[in-house]
Amino acid sequence: MKIDVVTIFPQYLAPLQLSLVGKAIESNLISVAVHDLRDATSDPHRTVDDTPYGGGPGMVMLAEPWGKVLDELVTAESVLVIPTPSGAVFTQEIAESLAQRPHLVFGCGRYEGIDARVAQHYQTKTTVLELSIGDYVLAGGEVAALVMIEAIARLIPGVLGNSQSVFDDSFAPSAHGRLLE
Repeated sequence: MKIDVVTIFPQYLAPLQLSLVGKAIESNLISVAVHDLRDATSDPHRTVDDTPYGGGPGMVMLAEPWGKVLDELVTAESVLVIPTPSGAVFTQEIAESLAQRPHLVFGCGRYEGIDARVAQHYQTKTTVLELSIGDYVLAGGEVAALVMIEAIARLIPGVLGNSQSVFDDSFAPSAHGRLLE
């Protein structure tokens, strides 16, 4: 599986080099590439945000740099995952589905989020999922991406030391509603 993460804080994703995910990367079971959104800007200030066109507080991430980066990464086989508090709740079932896909691209927004036109545009090219890890707001999508990537990666064959471990997970279909952890 190939995973790309787009963010304005690439160092935020350093924990992916640790633990099971880090070992899976070292073993070439998964590949993870982190892309700095600011590298897709053309102005001297590397601007990635602006005030909302419709007014209101905060800043919205501009569509242009997102388009430049995503055009290079997204294919018809990709799934574009946009962590957002207003998205569908990320579940074990979704993790299992995403673990079967060959390529995931995580678009980690900040501020008031990514310009809505980005998700709308890429829905014409690939699967786009706007997902939340709970009913609360974080400063950006990086923490949510870390959570989702770990939940997905551990389901890929060979990532866990014992392949039977996933069958006894708290939310595995075989768990029948019992929580083990």
